[in-house]
Amino acid sequence: METPYTTPEVYEDYAEIANVSTGVCNTIEINNFCKNVLPHLYYIIFIASVIGNGVVLLVLYKFEKLNTVTNIFLINLVASNIIVTLTFPFQAVHYSSQWIYGEALCKLVNGADYLGFYSSILFLTLMTFDRYLAVVHCVVANKQRRSCYAAVLSAIVWIISLLASLEPFIYFTVEEYPIDGLVCEDERSKNSPWKVFSLYKQFVLFFILPLIVFVYCYFRITLTVLATRMVGKHRTVRLIFVIVLMFFTFWSPYNIIMMINEHQDPMQCNSRLVYAEYVTSSFARLYFCINPVFYTFLGRKFQNHVRGVLVSQVPCLSERISVSLSSRNLA
Repeated sequence: METPYTTPEVYEDYAEIANVSTGVCNTIEINNFCKNVLPHLYYIIFIASVIGNGVVLLVLYKFEKLNTVTNIFLINLVASNIIVTLTFPFQAVHYSSQWIYGEALCKLVNGADYLGFYSSILFLTLMTFDRYLAVVHCVVANKQRRSCYAAVLSAIVWIISLLASLEPFIYFTVEEYPIDGLVCEDERSKNSPWKVFSLYKQFVLFFILPLIVFVYCYFRITLTVLATRMVGKHRTVRLIFVIVLMFFTFWSPYNIIMMINEHQDPMQCNSRLVYAEYVTSSFARLYFCINPVFYTFLGRKFQNHVRGVLVSQVPCLSERISVSLSSRNLA
């Protein structure tokens, strides 16, 4: 995944441009923004991810069968998010001072970020398609949806994600600069053919195609739900709308900014675009680290499981929180 934190590759490109264009970009302000704002953003996202994914794992462990198709996908999704989450402290330190962990960890941390990010997107897409099969083609799906089916598809997702995330191990290195100190960065120039290929690969395979799958599958699911006499079908439709909206809201701004940046005149410096790239990258990570919460907390069964955990740990809450008998028995 092309991210500005890696480094200040974006900052350096604009610093060079600023020198050519008589200081259109204030690189000092950009550098201060990176040091004063981004570390706090990454720590906040780190804490939110640990809490959100931790609660999902706890509820799955206490109340759910772990070998069902849906839960196998969900566990792999949480694993993807944890991989990304573990890179945040490194990124925060990098932004607040310099890269102090050496070249090996520079490659490993960025490779893990790519791996977790790509696999998270693919598992979200896979879960969407599996939900589509379960609702729209339920007769066929019931025969095919087995734990081995989920395990094989999960393995395929990890292999594809690993292959797509090999770039940091090849191109990322640590360079020392007079002002910034040690920087972990992509050594390819902005206009490098492989860098351009990487950008379009991410845009098409990890944004456009998943978005098409999301819209098509949830559109078909919505039509199927509305055509039935299902109780609470309007709540289901609202849930579907929220899932698609959250994906588009958090993930599309970053991709759009990246494409705009790619087609910018290399002799022009737009400081707002620099800030936008940093901020949208952070919010994209926020979504992909707490997406299990959107997929699970919005469901009534999962909400009931969470209430069951709270009641089992804090019995005095039983008078204020209603929990179904099934959750009480499992707790």
